[in-house]
Amino acid sequence: MSKLTIAIAGATGAVGQQMLQCLEERKIDCELRLFASYRSAGKAFSFQGKEIVVEELKEESFENIDIVLGATENDITKKWMPWAQKHHAVVIDNSSAYRLDPNVPLVIPEINPEDIQKHQGIIANPNCATIIALVALNQLHQEFHIHRMIVSTYQAVSGAGVKGVKDLENQVKDPSIPSTAFPYPIAFNLIPQIGDFDENGISKEEWKLQNESRKIWHDPNLLVNCTCVRVPILRSHSESITIECDQPVNIDKARELLESAEGVKLVDDPQNQQYPMPLDTSDQDLVFVGRLRKDPSDPTGHSMILFCCGDQIRKGAATNAVQILQALIQNQN
Repeated sequence: MSKLTIAIAGATGAVGQQMLQCLEERKIDCELRLFASYRSAGKAFSFQGKEIVVEELKEESFENIDIVLGATENDITKKWMPWAQKHHAVVIDNSSAYRLDPNVPLVIPEINPEDIQKHQGIIANPNCATIIALVALNQLHQEFHIHRMIVSTYQAVSGAGVKGVKDLENQVKDPSIPSTAFPYPIAFNLIPQIGDFDENGISKEEWKLQNESRKIWHDPNLLVNCTCVRVPILRSHSESITIECDQPVNIDKARELLESAEGVKLVDDPQNQQYPMPLDTSDQDLVFVGRLRKDPSDPTGHSMILFCCGDQIRKGAATNAVQILQALIQNQN
């Protein structure tokens, strides 16, 4: 059987580079092509002992490509997606362009791998905050059935790309340097806005957690109240989550479920100051979960609170896409 030919579209960006690293780490046996804009064409990167030169992304680029890992922004994705479809390449797309399309599966492999088989040429990668939250919550949802979530996210500047990282690094040295990625200085500050607000004062990022979670869990009645905050952290998103469930929540049972949950590391010993933190979760693929406790404002016992952290470039983007790729390959064999 000949090797699959896999391409990364947007190969020189942060997510594209992480996809390249994940393919290497997971020893994906393939012929690899790297595509980016004309400005990046000619750059070279090492992969499995070979030097791969970046090519300009064009309409003919996808000829003889089996699977594409997409790491471009929405507008660029929508431009090249028809080219990939024309050449019958299967696309695993990290943008939000197709996430809520009813004909496109939205997949977290630890949760709904069966949806991969429903693809019609496109599989969507969820938003980073959605992935981190649902990996943390899935086993609790299976046991207690979550019907409402109240979430505050604390999202690292790298979620806004290279400009966000440079803003933080520059402003730590000199707070007078203006931001290029954010409406206000980010060093020594918090910004309670990620994405544009609608007429109700809810941002696009905040809607994603409800809309995407409903699709992944196949639960159209799930309710989510979310506030997304940009914080002066380089890498790894954190989330404080209160869940309301149909069943009474037993905290000991919740810990037991999380100890064996796929993709989760339970870090929950607050008496010894052990809890999830961005520094510990950066550059690895597990979602750390801790600070498990009953909701003291809920006399019914149906609610609990937890805190979780995960690397939004790895598990929140690149790793999740490569896990989908692995499942796709396995299903094809």
